Amino acid sequence: MEGMLHSILTTKPSKDYELLDSGREEKLERYGDIVLSRPDPQALWEKHLADDEWKSADAWYERKAKGGDWHTGKDFPKEWHIELGGLNFLIRPTSFKHTGLFPEQVPNWQWISEKLEPRTSNLEPIKILNLFAYTGGATLAAAKAGAQVTHVDASKTAIEWAKANAKLSGLNEKPIRWVTEDVMKFVEREVKRKNTYDAIIMDPPAFGHGPKDELWKIEENFLMLMKLCRALLSDKPLFMLVSGYAAGYSSLAFAHNLESIIEKHGGDVEMGELTIEEARTSRLLPAGIFARWSV
Repeated sequence: MEGMLHSILTTKPSKDYELLDSGREEKLERYGDIVLSRPDPQALWEKHLADDEWKSADAWYERKAKGGDWHTGKDFPKEWHIELGGLNFLIRPTSFKHTGLFPEQVPNWQWISEKLEPRTSNLEPIKILNLFAYTGGATLAAAKAGAQVTHVDASKTAIEWAKANAKLSGLNEKPIRWVTEDVMKFVEREVKRKNTYDAIIMDPPAFGHGPKDELWKIEENFLMLMKLCRALLSDKPLFMLVSGYAAGYSSLAFAHNLESIIEKHGGDVEMGELTIEEARTSRLLPAGIFARWSV
């Protein structure tokens, strides 16, 4: 399609985060001074590092029928914080193997900043809506760039975690509205109220539950969500960013939903893969997909 660019976005090794190795459906990562080994089905190749280096990890995750367990030493911390992409995050390994942070999103945070910083010097505030906002990486990037952000997630735990990250990043006084609610219900209400936003960010899961046990299935709800979000865009919107982890779709599936925005507002769509670069080999680990429209 004309006006559509395909890209591979990559998070490179940094002071507090490195992908040390991957393979045999596992990945070995360093978060600050802590090394973690956990499953990753995308790593369908051989490992580079010796078994001894993998076994020396501070913690490793074992899958079980429901969730799983982290195996750690007695001095392993329950939580610690790191700097990534100019922001600070609380790392807390969970029973579902996650750490509270998706490092592959760093290029998207940088893109958000690049799109916002030339505009936020204007007198009119830039309003951003972040859906399925989790622990707040995109929210913090937008707030740091000077935008007003509405952060929506169904999980109270995720909201409190995001607030902690905002405080760690020195952004807790920024104009961030924290909303614990089912995303579909919130967006439907915003449309009825005729509220609008200058940019929308979302990272929809394949499956999830709202705070009142509302059911989210991407194959059933995504098209309606996109329709509602297009209605929420202001008259002169800046961008829309859609990313996904383990949803099983091509980035084209997201990108085609942005075509009608080009027809109305112009601009271009970029789509592709989110990846993480191994520190020692530069091999890229696939970590998600994205599609983003901007003027």
